[in-house]
Amino acid sequence: MQPKKAIMLLLRIALSLGLLALLRFFIIPDFNTDDLLPDVTATTWWWLLAAFGFTVVAMFMSVIRWREVARVVGVRDIGFFRFASHFFAGQFLSNFVPTTVGGDVLRVSRLSRDCGDPPAAFASVVFERLSGWAVLPVISLFGFALNSGLRGLDWATPVAVGTAVVTLVGLLAVILVAGNGRLGVRLSGREGWFEWINAVHVGLDSLRRSPKQIWRVLGAGFAYQMTLIVAAVCAARALQIEQVGLTALMAFFPAVLIFQVLPLGIGGLGVRETAIAGFFAPLGVIDERSIALGFLIYLLTIASSLFGLPALIFGGRRDEEVPAGDDLRAAISSQ
Repeated sequence: MQPKKAIMLLLRIALSLGLLALLRFFIIPDFNTDDLLPDVTATTWWWLLAAFGFTVVAMFMSVIRWREVARVVGVRDIGFFRFASHFFAGQFLSNFVPTTVGGDVLRVSRLSRDCGDPPAAFASVVFERLSGWAVLPVISLFGFALNSGLRGLDWATPVAVGTAVVTLVGLLAVILVAGNGRLGVRLSGREGWFEWINAVHVGLDSLRRSPKQIWRVLGAGFAYQMTLIVAAVCAARALQIEQVGLTALMAFFPAVLIFQVLPLGIGGLGVRETAIAGFFAPLGVIDERSIALGFLIYLLTIASSLFGLPALIFGGRRDEEVPAGDDLRAAISSQ
């Protein structure tokens, strides 16, 4: 690993530990470990099993979303199970290797080999990621619309609503920039962020030629995110958090998901737990139980990613080297 990347990794680990320490010793000075976990009952294991099952289903929903996006940008269809193999291998790499985009590098690399079109494979991964930013804010605002009791919760409501609005505005700005035809031509062949924007341009240009496809992409995106939210509902029930139902998680959990993907820690640790504690405290959820929910959601993600280990080992070619860096372009240009 390059020294600069090693330093950034150490800083992110330190930030996660720092946020957890801040949460434990300053935000919750009277932290009680006895309140962290409930008494285990017969239903606890059923709720945990349901939470894990929905998390796995959500991963397959994400495979469907990626496949739909790949169709939009012109990637030759390699079959659902091949897409699933690449996706789960990428999930395992992202969650067990200390890098944020290593899994995306692997997905681009393997899909490029299968379809023979590296730029389109790259565009499919970038545009699939971007589609989530269109879905999450809408789910959050819909949750507030369904449950009027969530609209006046101290600072939690304005922060969640503000996050949704800022995300939509940011997405609109990206679409306006990347959707410009002349700019897209100028960005072709550029590196770094220019290449990322050009990939978005490729997706938007494809949607303009076939606008009906957008409903398939957004439909798959909504199915994926809603399944994740249902998994979170089951996880809350396993921890006997009765104050948080489906509409509350629809309203606040998208903001948690948005915060945790920011490069502020490792796997969202610290960020996710702090956000959940802040959003759910006005609902009467004790802080210790909110922290436990954050950890449980993380463990469910890790557990579901284990299915990617066989795909990582056996899903590629024998001469394949697993990408370990953070440069997507390197994976493409090497094809």
